[in-house]
Amino acid sequence: MGFLGFSFFVLGVLEIVAAQPKTEPREVDAINKIIDHWKLRSKLNLSVDPCIQNATWAPDTANPRIACDCSDTVCHITHLKIYALDVSGEIPQQLFVLTELVDLNLGQNVINGSIPPEIGQLSKMEYLSLGINNLTGLVPAELGNLTKLLSLSFGSNNFQGTLPPPLSNLTSLNQLYIDSSGLSGPIPEELSNLKSLQTLWASDNHFTGKLPEFLGTFTDLKVLRLEGTSLEGPIPSSYGALTKLEDLRIGDLTADDSSLAFLENLTSLSILSLRNCRIAGPLPEQLSTLPNLEILDLSFNKLTGPIPTLFKNFASLRYLYLGSNNLNGDLTPDVISSKLIALDVSFNSLSGNLLLHRKDLSMNVVGTSINDDNLNNGKASSMLHCLQGSSKCSTKFPSTSFSVNCGGTKQVSADGIQYDDDSEMLGAASLYSSANSRWSVSSSGVFISNPNGPRFMAQTDSQITNTLDSELYKTARIAPSSLRYYGLGLGSGKYRVELHFAEIQMDDSHSWKGLGRRVFDVYIQGDRVLQDFNIINEAGGSKLVLIKSFEANVTNTVMDIHFYWAGRGTCCIPFQSTFGPLVSAIHVTQVSELNGSSKGKKKHVGRILGITIGCAAGLLIISSIFYLWRTKKETKHMLVLTDSPTKG
Repeated sequence: MGFLGFSFFVLGVLEIVAAQPKTEPREVDAINKIIDHWKLRSKLNLSVDPCIQNATWAPDTANPRIACDCSDTVCHITHLKIYALDVSGEIPQQLFVLTELVDLNLGQNVINGSIPPEIGQLSKMEYLSLGINNLTGLVPAELGNLTKLLSLSFGSNNFQGTLPPPLSNLTSLNQLYIDSSGLSGPIPEELSNLKSLQTLWASDNHFTGKLPEFLGTFTDLKVLRLEGTSLEGPIPSSYGALTKLEDLRIGDLTADDSSLAFLENLTSLSILSLRNCRIAGPLPEQLSTLPNLEILDLSFNKLTGPIPTLFKNFASLRYLYLGSNNLNGDLTPDVISSKLIALDVSFNSLSGNLLLHRKDLSMNVVGTSINDDNLNNGKASSMLHCLQGSSKCSTKFPSTSFSVNCGGTKQVSADGIQYDDDSEMLGAASLYSSANSRWSVSSSGVFISNPNGPRFMAQTDSQITNTLDSELYKTARIAPSSLRYYGLGLGSGKYRVELHFAEIQMDDSHSWKGLGRRVFDVYIQGDRVLQDFNIINEAGGSKLVLIKSFEANVTNTVMDIHFYWAGRGTCCIPFQSTFGPLVSAIHVTQVSELNGSSKGKKKHVGRILGITIGCAAGLLIISSIFYLWRTKKETKHMLVLTDSPTKG
């Protein structure tokens, strides 16, 4: 090729390049300012046109990601992803210059401030994710202008106020994630327009009023989560029309009782959790006909009558939770379906003999009259029967203390307290008793989406810095629903209960991973002593020790310490299924005897003294000295009797 030919070739290439459409100049300026605002220049250095062909930042997997749509003459930015990069600061105004955006993903960062009302200018948006950030203020009504939205997420933030009624304009919306967003007040009736919804996560908000009847008209709904709110029952019968539901979780309802009659035609269900919903009446036999049901949780309700024998016909059921109801009758092995791997019927008036030899089945029958062949500690088993409401128990050789290193091995603290080994692996419904029969632990619930598998203990290699007993806090028991420790064979009296905590799963960093909130309640002897308890908030950070002390009475040989998840707190930070109670250690010791117990011992000492005097007058002086010394020792710890804290 001669010089002239080569020149024509170069000119041709330049003409082709020049013919490629360029990005709208205002958008180029805006995207560069956004990159600088969020300090992303090291990850995305746009020295060329952002919509250039085959750009490394354009594929779906790129992060940050910029993708465009080009005509013959101009390109527009349509996709922007800045996901889980810990960008901070407010949402910049330059974002709203990108009016052609279809997909905006700013999830899992630490963006603060409010959502500007100018968000309403992005009217072509189909996918908007602002979840897991530190956003505050009101949810802007201008979101209602984004009528093409298919998915909207702003959960796990710190908003105030109510859901704006203009969201009812989003009639194409398939997915709405608003869990743990800080919202309150009634759910607007206008949202009944959102009939295309397939997924609704709305747990852990302070919603008030009745559970919306109109949700029963969302017949495309597949997933509905409404746990940990302040909503009132009953569950509307209209929910029986939601025949596409696969995952239904409603919990913690107040006011009126609910029925299970609406479930009859919900044959697509695989997860059904209606915990603490004031559900009354018998268990419907028809539940066993739900062919895809794998998880059924009806615990903490008002169910009555026997467990139907047809429950053995469940085709897919693996986890069954019926604890803390008013069920009665015999529970026999032929009621238990073949695929079941976890069964909790605790705290019911049930009886029977479960002579099962299935290593794959974990059970919790504490608080019942069921003889569990799997609880190999017969002594502890007999003591646990004292938890039944009608039982009156006493013990010849009472204990006055117990200490547990929850989830860990035996430890001796810096002040000489020996904490028992509690490293036994528990299942999704378990009851375990210590070798010394001084305490037991029961756990209930399943972490449905835990990427680490079915683990019910937490541990860390990090040092716990504000204590001399770091090893004691490097392990903890966790539970997705209910975790209870029982002191056994205790003498009647008033006890000091020390609960030891250190948050070792969640962190308090300036990353999005530090935005999680673990919230749970604690009951001692049936009285709620902590509500919406947040370890990090009270300890001042993660991996810091917090000790909470209480006093409670024991009159029936058993101490019941209950850690309970009421649906509050985030669910999925720093990973899925990070929620529920956590406890590091427990130390319980008697501080005084009850008056009746002390008096009985004094009478016993008097009888011994009389026999001694009658047998040998010569020992009178020695016996008198012994008597004075014994009496002084017995009355040394007598305190004025006070009641346990009352239930809130």
